[in-house]
Amino acid sequence: MNQFRTRLIVIFVLLTGLSVLAAGIFTAKLLEKSYIDSLKDSMQREIRLIAAGLDTRRSGNQAELVGYYNEEAKQLRDSAGARVTFIGADGTVLGDSDHDPATMDNHKGRNEIVDATGRTAGFSIRKSDTLHTDMLYVAVAMPNAQNGQLGFIRLAMGLENVDSLVRAQWLFLLVGLLILFVVVVGVSYRVAYGLTRPLEKIMRVANQITHMNYRSRVPVTSKDEIGKLGHAINTMADSLQAQVDRISENESQLKNVLENLLSGIIMIDKNERIVLLNRAAEDFIGFGADEVIGKKFDEAKQPFEFVQLIGECLDTREHIRDEMLFYYPEERILEINVTPIMGADDEWAGVLIVLHNITAMRRLERMRSEFVANVSHELKTPIASVKGFAETLLAGALDDKETAKSFLKIIFDESERLNRLIGDILELSKIESKRIPLQFSPVEMKGFVEQTLHVMRSEAAKKRIELEMSVPADMYIEADEDRLRQIVINLLSNGIAYTPEGGKVKVTVEPLATGVEPEYERIRLTIADTGIGIPRKDLPRIFERFYRVDKARSRSSGGTGLGLSIVKHLVDLHKGTIAVESEVGLGTRFTIELPVIH
Repeated sequence: MNQFRTRLIVIFVLLTGLSVLAAGIFTAKLLEKSYIDSLKDSMQREIRLIAAGLDTRRSGNQAELVGYYNEEAKQLRDSAGARVTFIGADGTVLGDSDHDPATMDNHKGRNEIVDATGRTAGFSIRKSDTLHTDMLYVAVAMPNAQNGQLGFIRLAMGLENVDSLVRAQWLFLLVGLLILFVVVVGVSYRVAYGLTRPLEKIMRVANQITHMNYRSRVPVTSKDEIGKLGHAINTMADSLQAQVDRISENESQLKNVLENLLSGIIMIDKNERIVLLNRAAEDFIGFGADEVIGKKFDEAKQPFEFVQLIGECLDTREHIRDEMLFYYPEERILEINVTPIMGADDEWAGVLIVLHNITAMRRLERMRSEFVANVSHELKTPIASVKGFAETLLAGALDDKETAKSFLKIIFDESERLNRLIGDILELSKIESKRIPLQFSPVEMKGFVEQTLHVMRSEAAKKRIELEMSVPADMYIEADEDRLRQIVINLLSNGIAYTPEGGKVKVTVEPLATGVEPEYERIRLTIADTGIGIPRKDLPRIFERFYRVDKARSRSSGGTGLGLSIVKHLVDLHKGTIAVESEVGLGTRFTIELPVIH
């Protein structure tokens, strides 16, 4: 912009200087011409005055004429203030104020004489042969000129005055031009600065816009063309800012969607390079985006089957769906959808890979299948027993009353077991589907535990098992009392079932205070027995449906294998936690922590 400003000033100065110089030359030439024209008129009048005072018809020989006119020329020189020359009609010099006529050439061929012949006057400017200076010659023809007599009167005046006047004019012109030059430089700079300063601001804003600073604006202070240009730049910046904000917002929304999408997204461009990878895809393939983006898909250290599937889609450019087992970073079953992407004008753009984690769904299907198989097996056992003993009775065992009574007792027990199994299955189904609304109410724990132990004492007495409790008075929690009793009874039943005769089952309730405050927010309910215990390897699975540590012992005790699973779900519904500790031969401890208030 500084260079532009300099060029603008130079142009202004040159244009102004050339204009003033041209005007000065024209003025000087005009003044010079005017002065010479005025001098010509003055010299013509002087010649006519001279002619009026001369005897232009004087006769005599050549010597007499020369003497007369030569003397007159010298006398007239001072009054005329110019060189006076008398010339005969044939061009002979008859008299001259400055030179001897005898030594002078014939003047008939001189320009002023030629011009004056047949006219009023003749003019010529040339360097004098005798004076060697520029002279103005004015010649006037005498109307009564005869051969040998006076034919022309000529005055010659030097142009030193004209030259000095012209030089003064040029000096004045140069001084004026210099002053004007200084003024023009100042004015040009001011004008150029006034023109370029707004343009500098506009260029600065335009440069910032090219560097994506769309908030920069041009300060508009005028309504001229530059002001309109600045306003247009600001309008463009506003439009760009709005578009960039909208694009940024859409990009942010798309980024948030991609980053929080549970499905993995991988995009591969037409050059077979990975260009996009969201967070879920990073978890699925075990590599971060910074490790694989920019690399070819077959360089990303992925399972061979997965790479082969992508290559197949790149070759066929058709949608492919498949399921694969990934072992790294953890074992997962992924549903893979590889879809070709077409750009503008149906141009090939690459492939989009969508990964769905279907591990839980497949595990659920397997659990459902196992559940059906377990239910079928559990139902088949008592039904087979009932059917077998019923067939035996029908075959003639009714005649033996003792045998018939024994068989009927087994049939009754198996039907009771079948009824409990069906009841537990229905109960677990309702709990898992969350179709059981809990009715929360204050429960006084000491009275609650006493009543629950009272229900279980008859069953414990059959094995001489001692039931104990340790519960502080005036301890309340908010819970569904029926479901809480179901939790405790199931755990007590297990403790009684797997504790040898003469053992002990103890229920303990204690507050869990936080910090130094005396109020407690949770309670801990512990049910410990002195039973046979649970092996360490079986502890992680005891809350699964139909899982039994000792299947033969469980069936003999009448268990369905669903009690602990029901307990786990009910504890979860109360927003609590349950844990188990056990040692084989020493006993088992179940610890439940529940919130006091829901």
